[in-house]
Amino acid sequence: MHHLTTFIAGATPQATHGEVAPAVTALFGGILVLMILCLAFEEKIHAKKSLITGVFAAISLLCATAAGLLPFGPVVNVFHESIRLPIYIPAVDWGVIAIIVGASIFVDVTSKSGLFSWVALRLTKRSGGDPAKLLIYYGVMTVVFSAVLNNVTAMIIVGSLTGVSLKRLGREDKLLGFLMVEGLLTNVGGLLTLISSVPNIIVGALAGISFVRFFIVAAPFVVVATAVTLWMGMRAFSIGRLTGDDEKREAAELVAGFDENDGVPSRAFFKYSIALFLLLIVCFALQSVLPLLDELGMGFVALLFGVIALVRYRHDVDKFYAALDWDLIAFFGSLFVVINVMEHARVLHVLGEGIAVLTDFGPRAGAGAILLSSGVASSVTDNIPLAAMLGKILHGMGDQAAPSFWWGVIFGANLGGNITPIGSASTVVAVTMMHKYGIAMPFVKFVTLAAKFAVVQLALATIYVVLVLGGTA
Repeated sequence: MHHLTTFIAGATPQATHGEVAPAVTALFGGILVLMILCLAFEEKIHAKKSLITGVFAAISLLCATAAGLLPFGPVVNVFHESIRLPIYIPAVDWGVIAIIVGASIFVDVTSKSGLFSWVALRLTKRSGGDPAKLLIYYGVMTVVFSAVLNNVTAMIIVGSLTGVSLKRLGREDKLLGFLMVEGLLTNVGGLLTLISSVPNIIVGALAGISFVRFFIVAAPFVVVATAVTLWMGMRAFSIGRLTGDDEKREAAELVAGFDENDGVPSRAFFKYSIALFLLLIVCFALQSVLPLLDELGMGFVALLFGVIALVRYRHDVDKFYAALDWDLIAFFGSLFVVINVMEHARVLHVLGEGIAVLTDFGPRAGAGAILLSSGVASSVTDNIPLAAMLGKILHGMGDQAAPSFWWGVIFGANLGGNITPIGSASTVVAVTMMHKYGIAMPFVKFVTLAAKFAVVQLALATIYVVLVLGGTA
């Protein structure tokens, strides 16, 4: 899943790669800041996120066209055919949109089989009705799913299971804490393997980091960060262990009455859904090495399984289409357009160059500074082009780029998504699920709640990169 701005590269090279006046870059930087401020005060504006980003996408496109920044003209596709597309079409990362649409349809359809309620109730019974144990189970599942699937799919699946479990336990008041922790852990899990996130793939390829080496270096941090995040989540959202004998007995009696098979309307459909779900995990995990799928991408995999699942309800597919979260899809589409314009206006280039200057501090201090600054930058911009920009700069430094610099970019690009609700696709999905369950989560509230988690995660990552990895990893 690569950023589709490469699709239009070469159309008008002078517009894409030429010099842009500093005043123009500053103007577009101001537009980006203004959009973030509007998102922060969305409740005061009384507008949905998708409308806010949509307005700024329109403003960005008009201003960029007036400034001659965009590569208008024919596009040469993979078949070497010259075609014309609206400039904003290739600006959207359709891989992410495809994952959201495909995964949402897949989860919606397979949930009708009772599969997710079955898994949720099994986990709930195993926890003995203890909220803290249940949070640990779902937290670990989130990290593993984020590592082998992708952050968005992991959040959609685990968030759906969480809603079922807490509703049956009568603990809906804990939904905010569970969904917040799970959303934050998707970006921690995204650090576990080389293929867990796009920044990992981009930077890993440029740095020559192997799959095994990546796992060996990242795994210790992921384990510690997961444990610390779960512990902080329990304290922050009052998700405690059952202590008194009466509490434990009541919880045990409650979960003993749960029958996970009650929600299974058809054993045949249930078994079919299990097989389909396991096959989805395998295809997601091995997508980069499977013939055909390695070219078609994860978005295609998600759509493929969504379509296969729909066959079961082939006469009622329109109901599943209507159930899609179109506000979420519109938000991502317009946000991608804004970020794409920022790339052409060299806003991300300026950010990347500014961060690269920090390499002068040396392999230890420089790595820590790169990690923190790239984390902050990733919280308000797309971490994919930012990681690509920093990766190219470090690659151009040759042997002068200490290994710790590469790891600083990797950790910062992933963990920075936990600072704001627009920092990563999975945190956006987490906030959307909160709204679905009737939990208000404006921009400022999310930042307020997530800030302490993000600060601790970034601090742990900095300590790990600076003191443990140093200049030798």
